Amino acid sequence: MIGKTGGHDDTIVAIATAPGVGAIAVIRLSGPEAIQITDKLFPAKQLAEQPGHTLHFGSLQQYGRVIDEVVVSLYRAPKSYTGEEVVEISCHGSPYIQQQILEACITSGARMARPGEFTQRAFLNGKLDLTQAESVADLIASNTAASHQTAMQQMRGGFSRELFALREQLIKFSALIELELDFSQEDVEFADRSALYTLVNEALAEVERLVQSFKAGNVIKNGVNTAIIGRPNAGKSTLLNTLLNENRAIVSDIAGTTRDTIEEVLNIGGILFRLIDTAGIRESTDTIESIGVQKSLEKMREAGIVLYLFDVSELSVDELLAQVREFDKEGLQFMLVGNKADVLGFEEARAKFSLVPGVIFISAKEHGHIDELKEKLVAHVIGGAINTENTIITNVRHYAALQEVYAALRDVKNGMDNRLPGDLLALDIRRSLHFLADIAGEVTNEDRLDYIFSKFCIGK
Repeated sequence: MIGKTGGHDDTIVAIATAPGVGAIAVIRLSGPEAIQITDKLFPAKQLAEQPGHTLHFGSLQQYGRVIDEVVVSLYRAPKSYTGEEVVEISCHGSPYIQQQILEACITSGARMARPGEFTQRAFLNGKLDLTQAESVADLIASNTAASHQTAMQQMRGGFSRELFALREQLIKFSALIELELDFSQEDVEFADRSALYTLVNEALAEVERLVQSFKAGNVIKNGVNTAIIGRPNAGKSTLLNTLLNENRAIVSDIAGTTRDTIEEVLNIGGILFRLIDTAGIRESTDTIESIGVQKSLEKMREAGIVLYLFDVSELSVDELLAQVREFDKEGLQFMLVGNKADVLGFEEARAKFSLVPGVIFISAKEHGHIDELKEKLVAHVIGGAINTENTIITNVRHYAALQEVYAALRDVKNGMDNRLPGDLLALDIRRSLHFLADIAGEVTNEDRLDYIFSKFCIGK
């Protein structure tokens, strides 16, 4: 078991900017020899004598050969991202120049950084807790306003503060209950059971909220596969084109035009929907079309949500109810979308399918009620409005640990309901504290840390 024991004793280097050609690239060094190694390559100034948080312009050289004109940024320990001596070399963005500088730093005593090693050192040196460190990777990967805001909220310590406040209160009660064990012969209670009961109920409500937020958090972070399913000529390709505002799929009156799946990504309200336009589901003797139908069924079962699109004029109420039973049998998340309602008439369509709850009526061709469909789609996958100012769980590791915390707190509450002795209550409180500490990385092992940080990009 390890906590924040401090960083490593060697100096690491990596290219911190994205690969490829650009105007500027940044090479980052961190470790006890970062400044001395750069000094060997930067004759313009004695960097070791310069204060931290300063910039220095000059040529970077090796063996008397000028590699590039650069700007060197100095960050002295502990006031740096990693808590160590850090140097960032801003050079021209030629991949050749980047590689030459990287090789010069390695020749001068640095070693190549592993993926996520800069952030891992920041964690080990107490600059970030583990939840904040993990949010760095989420921030880099964010591609919508919602995923960006959620990652920023966690990186700034919003989640950490909630965990800290909860732990502090539980630790206080745990200490008092365990103190009672030293006076077990005198039958005294130092911990106010009513106050503990109130605390546990409040903690349960907060942990439950965090656990429930994972449904929205997972969608915000990863998006959701959305399969558009229906019979041939229900208007699936037209709906895809309408949602994307472009002619991405071929539209034809000939049934079975779509032979393969077409996938596109659409951002609706900060959520990424990977829309999958599938071949129409029907019996077919055409070999290629049959393969397309089979792929459609596979995509339907893999999707996070299924949009079942049907022609309101052609499908009967009994057929739609049979389809709903089939979806329920498969355990699928689905939405029923009645298309071509402008042809039959929206009021007539609603009256026809009044026995089937939750149907959304649209006209994909005429863009009728498409905004309503988008709103219902977002609400369906996240279960309500997104408030990124609140803590939203996006990490599977946090979600699993919070489920353990919730189970432990439930046991504490049940124990008090059944008037269990203090030693048994203390065990369950300690169990909840253990998993809270595990989330923040205060109790973990080195192999697990290596796994977590290995998923970061090199240079971060």
